[in-house]
Amino acid sequence: MSHRELVVLGTSSAVPTRHRNHNGYLLRWDGQGFLFDPGEGTQRQMLYAGVGSHDVTWICVTHFHGDHCLGVPGIVQRIARDGVAHRVTAVFPASGEVYWRRLRHATAFADTSVIAEHPVSGEETRLDAGPVTLTARPLSHPVDSYGYRLDEPDGHRMVPELLAARGLHGPAIGELQRTGTVVAPDGTTVGLAECSRPRPGQSAAFVMDTRLCDGVFALAEGVDLLVVESTFLSGEAALASRYGHLTAEQAGLVAAESGVRRLVLTHLSERYGAGDEPRFLDEARRHFGGDVVLAHDLERIAVPHRVVA
Repeated sequence: MSHRELVVLGTSSAVPTRHRNHNGYLLRWDGQGFLFDPGEGTQRQMLYAGVGSHDVTWICVTHFHGDHCLGVPGIVQRIARDGVAHRVTAVFPASGEVYWRRLRHATAFADTSVIAEHPVSGEETRLDAGPVTLTARPLSHPVDSYGYRLDEPDGHRMVPELLAARGLHGPAIGELQRTGTVVAPDGTTVGLAECSRPRPGQSAAFVMDTRLCDGVFALAEGVDLLVVESTFLSGEAALASRYGHLTAEQAGLVAAESGVRRLVLTHLSERYGAGDEPRFLDEARRHFGGDVVLAHDLERIAVPHRVVA
């Protein structure tokens, strides 16, 4: 069975607070682990969350401001220390490669060869990530910043009643799934479409520090799960724009216009306390009538169940 969930490791923006660590998000997806923007303290947060270095198969950095990447040295060195044997692909903006090098080799340690680096640039980069395609698109921030999107390919859902009606069972069903056709017991040829229904692929997007821009909407279009920064409330919209951030209301607008199923707000400014949290939800809901979650450290947020045709 598929296992798809977001493990929230940290939710603060520029500086950590007593209740919110620096950024860090592990998206677990059918055996793959996408670690987004590991800030300071991510290694310890993983311990508290019950996940480890062996769960990480991708490290995706949106940009090289410290709250989004200062946990990289600890994660890399933990991967090495724990003897992780599988490949771990590191994706980051190519323009910040000098910062990646500094973080990757920040101190003396017994290095590892399993980390494969893949800098991204241009308007779109697509990478094969096992069960999904990983797409990177540029955002709008004072330094180069990229958002990421995961897309599962569309497939088919076999319908037992239709299979039974054609006398298909056991190996014949497997052959039908593999080849698209099979000869039924009555000698007729059965096509896949006759015994199945379309199964739309699932998707998720991760959008950090940015103003509203085309890239935000392209990444968010139709996703089941959108994890998006909402650094400020709308009263600070001018400040958000000046520093390249979104408000909670803008996050809700993106979700509404993009047809998102579940919206996760995160990356909150330290100026806001627990008493302000309902305001983030209220602002997002001004435009978005779907499921909204305000992320807290160490929460697990499920990818919504697949829509069945």
